[in-house]
Amino acid sequence: MSKYSLSQVSDAALARDLAAAVALDRASTADLLAHVAEFDARKLYAPAAHPSMFSYCVHELKLSEEAAFKRIHAARAARRFPAIFSAVADGRLHLSAVVMLAPHLTPENRAELLTAATHRSKAEIERLMAERFPRPDLPEQVVPMSALQPTLVMAAEHAPGRVEPHSPERAEEHAPQKLAPLSPQRYALQTTVDQETYDLLRQAHTLLGHQISSGDIAPVTRALKLLVRHLERRKFGATSRPRRGARRPSRNPRHIPAAVKRAVRERDQDQCTFQSESGQRCPARMRLEFDHIEPVARGGRATVDGMRLRCRAHNQYAAECAFGAGFMARKREQAREAMAGA
Repeated sequence: MSKYSLSQVSDAALARDLAAAVALDRASTADLLAHVAEFDARKLYAPAAHPSMFSYCVHELKLSEEAAFKRIHAARAARRFPAIFSAVADGRLHLSAVVMLAPHLTPENRAELLTAATHRSKAEIERLMAERFPRPDLPEQVVPMSALQPTLVMAAEHAPGRVEPHSPERAEEHAPQKLAPLSPQRYALQTTVDQETYDLLRQAHTLLGHQISSGDIAPVTRALKLLVRHLERRKFGATSRPRRGARRPSRNPRHIPAAVKRAVRERDQDQCTFQSESGQRCPARMRLEFDHIEPVARGGRATVDGMRLRCRAHNQYAAECAFGAGFMARKREQAREAMAGA
């Protein structure tokens, strides 16, 4: 008989076993948070060929995006305030509670706030947060929606418990937001636009005239094509008409010629080139940077063979491997101080 077939279990035994299973789940969740927190703090996702803890959880541990987001943020909060581990383990706090509390926890209020949230439902904690940390009302607006059918729902921006981008709990990965697939190669997109954007869309419709029907989003598609070409030209030196002949070499050792950028991008296929010891390639395609294989400080040159694409995380990881984590931490701190004093 399957272990999951419980039809023969008595009512009393079922109630007892269910309570035991829930207690075990809470304890294992706290243990999981501790492991995620330590793994994240050591940045062990980097040598495993992932640009972030979120990527590692989704692609390596096979968690859903929502599960990864919640556990990473809860783990980071618990690392700052270890009392959260035991509160989760014994059922005083659930993961949603930890994520909602995290942006507001300080060394001064942690004990009182964690106690106030004990055994509260998500709705009750939302009300608690509204009482303790009130936010301004959303602006009252009457917005015509019929003219712009397609959009991206940004409700998560105002959702209770959202981790603010600049809070101590900020992760590289935010709450998952998606374009919802409707059918093959068709997606639902919804958003709210301001008056300037609306006016630009209407002006684009007017200028395109008979080429499109009313309500068509062709202006958005055309604008995105122009934006992508502009960004590719600026970031990768992309062009349909490359210059002939050699240009005057730059005296800046960190300067990367446009021709080198184009060749490296084509070779690396718009993806981070870092590979783990097992041969796993980093899946990152965002925040890509041109990285000198041999550091500039050690004589590295900006040639096609001497350059590679790396995501931000693996670019920094390579620098730490070359110069030491302490040295790079001091360099980053000096850079932050210089920017603050500018």
